[in-house]
Amino acid sequence: MANATPAVNPYAKPNAAVAEAGEQYQDVKIFSTAGRIGRVRYIAYGMGIYFLFAILGALLSAVLGSAGMVIAWIAIMVVGFMLTIQRCHDFNTTGWLSLLLLVPLVNLIFWFIPGTDGENDYGGKTPPNGVGVIIAACIVPIIAIVGILAAIALPAYQQYVQRAKQTQMQQQQQQQQQQAPKR
Repeated sequence: MANATPAVNPYAKPNAAVAEAGEQYQDVKIFSTAGRIGRVRYIAYGMGIYFLFAILGALLSAVLGSAGMVIAWIAIMVVGFMLTIQRCHDFNTTGWLSLLLLVPLVNLIFWFIPGTDGENDYGGKTPPNGVGVIIAACIVPIIAIVGILAAIALPAYQQYVQRAKQTQMQQQQQQQQQQAPKR
């Protein structure tokens, strides 16, 4: 009986090797200066938040007057800097580079500089972009361009309509003068 095997405990921990979980990604924090954000998310979130705050600013300005729009612009700048600091962290640079956000057209570098592959000094790898983020990053700039074109085209069209009405009125007056009996 000395060679008897002990009974197997049904409550013992499993002895099988457990595979490592997949790649670890860091959480995306929109309203934070810590962490990283990729290019596509930076474009999508930045433009989306800009439009959202612009609409909220318009509503606030209806209630508070011009102070509502000032509040909205301050909020846009703060969130813009937060996202840009995270974008700087993505290509392993200090957040002070985000001051380039204030320089027109130079700030577009944040759209084109690729992020660091894998982990860097500022956090883990950024999560892969979902379909919604990719669609938003494509559609939101198109909406902005259409809005700018509309802002240019609508006043020009209104001026055209006014000139056409004036010309039409002048032609009618000339016709009336020609048709009036001469005395």
